[in-house]
Formats: sequence, C-alpha cells, structure tokens
Amino acid sequence: MQTTPAVDGLSSLYAQAALVTANGSKSFYFATRWFPPDLARAAHAVYWFCRHTDDLVDECANVDQGREDLEQWATLLNAALAGEPSSHPVLRVFLDTVQRYSIPSEYPLDLIEGMRMDLDGVRYATFADLRKFCYRVASVVGLMMSHVIGFRDPALTYAIDLGIAMQLTNILRDVGEDLERGRIYLPADEMERFGYSEYDLRRGVRNDSFRALMKFEAARARAYYAQAEPGIALLDLRGRFAVKVSSDVYRQILARIEASGYDVFHHRAVVSPARKYWITARSMAMPIARHLWRA
Repeated sequence: MQTTPAVDGLSSLYAQAALVTANGSKSFYFATRWFPPDLARAAHAVYWFCRHTDDLVDECANVDQGREDLEQWATLLNAALAGEPSSHPVLRVFLDTVQRYSIPSEYPLDLIEGMRMDLDGVRYATFADLRKFCYRVASVVGLMMSHVIGFRDPALTYAIDLGIAMQLTNILRDVGEDLERGRIYLPADEMERFGYSEYDLRRGVRNDSFRALMKFEAARARAYYAQAEPGIALLDLRGRFAVKVSSDVYRQILARIEASGYDVFHHRAVVSPARKYWITARSMAMPIARHLWRA
C-alpha cells in the first residue's frame, strides 16, 4: 500500500476533493475523519470521482443530455486509465489515487455502467436486477476503498455486501426524492407480493401494505450489514475503524427510517453530528473494537 504524500501539483486539488466530500456527503466525510491523512485524501478523491459521475446523470437537463455527458466522461476516463494525461481536475486526483493504490480499472468502469442503468429508465423487476445496480454504484466504491486501505482475502466479498447494504439504505431513504426524478428502485415483484401498486407509490400512499414492504426491504438491508461485518477485521489496521464508523452511521439512517414509520415521502432520515459522535464512541466501546485495533 502506497502512503507517500501527494505530489505538490495536486495538493490543491486534493483539498478541493475534501471540500466536495464535506459538502456532498456528511456521513461519508465524517467517516473519513477517522482515517490517517493519506487514506482520507484518497477517499476524498474517490468520492469526488463518484460524485461527479453521479451528478452527470442526476443534474442533467434531460436524458439525452445526460447520456451525452456520461459518454464523454467515459471517453475521458478510458483515455486516462490507458495512460493518457488528463487536464480534468477530478480525473487528475482520481487517477493519482488509482495509481498509488493499484485500484483495478474495472471498478470505475463498472460505476459508469451503473450510471447508464439510471439513464436507461429505472424500473427493476426483481431484487436480482436491483442488486446488479447496487453493486455497480455502491459496492465498487467499497472495493476501491479496500484497495486504498489494504486488505487480505476474502475482504472484497464482504465489501460487496456492505456496499449493497448502504445502497439499499439510500434507496429506502430516498423513495420520495427518486420519484421526483422518475425513478422507482423498489422491485416490482416485491411490490406486487405486498399488494402495493405503482399508482399508490406515485401518490405517496403510506398504508399497511407499504409499511410491510418497507419492513421487508429494511430487513434485507440489515442482513447485508450483518453479512459484511466480518470483513472489517480483514482490512488493514489503519483503516478498519473508519469503515466500522461508516457502517454504523448508515445503520442508524436505516433505524431512523424505521422509527419514522417509513415516512419517506415527507421526511429525509438524517443522523445529527452529535449522534454520529455518540455512535463512534459506542463503536469504540463494543467488543468488536478489540478486533478492529488488533493487527
């Protein structure tokens, strides 16, 4: 694992990546505060790349414009991964991180594929279909960060599970916001199983069928968090605790969704800064912390 300082010409760009991370995802940025500086810097570069890629799709004026912008970005990324120098600030720091930590190129390319899925009309027939999306937009982030942190086998399998758990949490939290963008991530066959129609979803109906559906989806997310837990101890010692904090904060977001009675149409589940510090202190005190600090 490479831990040398960033070259002087990129220092300001890494600082910009940190600002983008702090403004774009308070939970992710909070977790990176528990990394040593070199790992935090790399995490911010990874986040900036992922956020920029996501914004090309989420902030586009229309689908055609989003598709054009994403394909241009994919062309720039492929050229940079092939060794062509890039003048784009996001790619400059991201490629520096990729090279320093030997991040496989398949991961950022998979993220591009995930964004294409968002542009191609979001409706998933089954959870198997949705899981593929979750892998491409979230698990690959965990895989990239595993290379940044350092790991031993079979840590990557657990990183995939944690990414799926976190993305499922995002999906449940953002049901209302995603509807405004014309996106429905809840699997169609599971909505049918619980007797909850797309018509009701678009009207924001929160009845017993909806709560049963959401409870089922939340239980699945919790199962993925549990499956991912053993993988934290397989990461390099310097990065374990930050990953544990990130996982625990996201579990708390899921708990807030549940505590609201799944009122995801009118409220966005958030975890306050004070609560995040409480979660961090609790994580330090839990028995698993002994394993996190042990080489």
